[in-house]
Amino acid sequence: MLCSLTPVKLVEWDHGFLHAERGCRNLFATRFFRMPHPFKPGTLRQTLVIYLLIACLFPPILFSVFTYSSLHGILSNKIRSGIDASLKQEATGLETVFNNLDFVSKQFALDGRIAELMNEYLRTTQPYDKAAIKKDIEDSLNVVNFTSPDLGLTVYYMPQATDPVLFTNLPVSPAFGIGALPPFVQYRGAEIHGPHRTQYKNSANTVFSSLRVVRTDTERVVYIYLETNYNSFRKFMNSAWYGMKVSHYLIGENGQAVYADEGTPPIDPRELRWEAAQEGKNPLQGFYLFGYESPQGWKLVTAVSKSAFNHEIDIWLRRMILLFAFAFGFAIVLAMLIWRKVYGSLRKVNREIVRMTGEREAPVQYTKVEEFDQLLGNFQVMKTTVNHLIAEVAGNERTKYQLETEKLLSQINPHFLHNALNTVQWVARSNGQEEIDMIVTLLVKVLQYNMGKRSLIVTVREEIAALRDYIELQSYRYEDELSFRIAVDPAAEDVAIPRFLLQPMVENAIYHGKNEERGLIEIDVRLTEAGLLRLQVSDNGPGMTDEQIRRLFADEEERPRRGMGIGLKYVRRLLESFYGSGDRLQIRSRPGGGTVLSAEIPIRNEVELHDQSIGGR
Repeated sequence: MLCSLTPVKLVEWDHGFLHAERGCRNLFATRFFRMPHPFKPGTLRQTLVIYLLIACLFPPILFSVFTYSSLHGILSNKIRSGIDASLKQEATGLETVFNNLDFVSKQFALDGRIAELMNEYLRTTQPYDKAAIKKDIEDSLNVVNFTSPDLGLTVYYMPQATDPVLFTNLPVSPAFGIGALPPFVQYRGAEIHGPHRTQYKNSANTVFSSLRVVRTDTERVVYIYLETNYNSFRKFMNSAWYGMKVSHYLIGENGQAVYADEGTPPIDPRELRWEAAQEGKNPLQGFYLFGYESPQGWKLVTAVSKSAFNHEIDIWLRRMILLFAFAFGFAIVLAMLIWRKVYGSLRKVNREIVRMTGEREAPVQYTKVEEFDQLLGNFQVMKTTVNHLIAEVAGNERTKYQLETEKLLSQINPHFLHNALNTVQWVARSNGQEEIDMIVTLLVKVLQYNMGKRSLIVTVREEIAALRDYIELQSYRYEDELSFRIAVDPAAEDVAIPRFLLQPMVENAIYHGKNEERGLIEIDVRLTEAGLLRLQVSDNGPGMTDEQIRRLFADEEERPRRGMGIGLKYVRRLLESFYGSGDRLQIRSRPGGGTVLSAEIPIRNEVELHDQSIGGR
């Protein structure tokens, strides 16, 4: 298809095929990446993935639900049983310690050789005898403490004496006393205190203590004060028994709870109630409580955080989630493998169809799937037939193009015409005919612009400059019958447009818009708010009816050409070639109201328009 009457080299036909090939490749890439999303509803891949996910995930989900309902209770009961067993073992150890304190305190206070020595020490007044008895008592204390590893500090204490501490196996604190000891429980005639800080001078450990009245022959009261070994308390109050972090609370016979561990208690002891530990089902402030009531009259409560309690359950849940994730991943991989075999083959068939527009000569690529390869084989036969037809049409078009070019060259010989006009111009100048010289000069410029071998793409500035030459040439013919006004937006002067686009529109206004009095033709070129370039030619002529406008395009081919007449059909073909639609050329007219020719075109650079012109042909 010819885009102008200017002769074009035949080599441009090959350039057109080159750009057409590039355009088809871009089309192939665009269509390839616009294929349906793999998970878009209605696609084969989505159906395969959904069905495989159901097949692979339903068994582990069903298994997980069943095992969770069964194993959760089993694991919970197992953990509770383990905590109860550790709690009982811990409490039994404390009971043993308290029994040892009771046994030793009776041995020191009520009977036995040590009690007799104590009475003898209190009765005698001789210093030498007192010293000998004191040595015997201290030796006995050391022997008893050595044979009882649960015992720590041992003190005979007489509050009414000048020196209240009578005997001791270890140095005591200067602030030693029994008045501030925290009561815990009354057990077999002795008072159990604690837990509290030891009164041993060189230690700060937590201990339990026993206080019992010593049987003496004097009226003054003497006490035997015993402390547990500094390791005994931590030995039994230890989270290692449970295999998890726990907090200990001791409840004495008065019902008050005491925090038995170091640091800040997780639950305020004043808010702890034995009833909550007895129930043990509902957590208190995020902790499960477990309790043991001792026959000795005290109670031991352990608090376990929900996270620590559920640690083993959480491990099991994570394993189930891992199994579920593995099954999910396996389903996805399996779906992808099937998709690559089935849906991937469909994509190859689709790609071969798209390649038909850009790589017609390339053979099809088979999928190695028999059913799809049969389809591709039939498509290869069709592709070969289409290629033969396209080659035949291309050859016919090339021959037609060559014939039309030769016809134009035979009708118009620009070189001969320019030489003849130059001769006329030289004769006019020799004879002093300046007006004829000017007319010929303008005609030569118009012919050089319209029929020269310059680029098909020009700027608005170049098109307006050539149009001014054409208008000035027409002004000699019509003298005072017509006047012209040209308004160009400076921002539009560098916009690229097809060459020879405005002149046919002005020519139409000259021939159809002449007024009986004084005609006015206005040319307006500017950028619109929508980002388009508007070319508008208006006149104040007699105007036309809708029927006349319709016949204007229909009669273009039969209308005799005058001057440099080209016709509005050429403008429509030019707009269709470069911008995809000839309907961009609009005519507004009414009888007696003049005529307005306008075209709004996209703004493109010279390279884009050049590629469009070659691709259009």
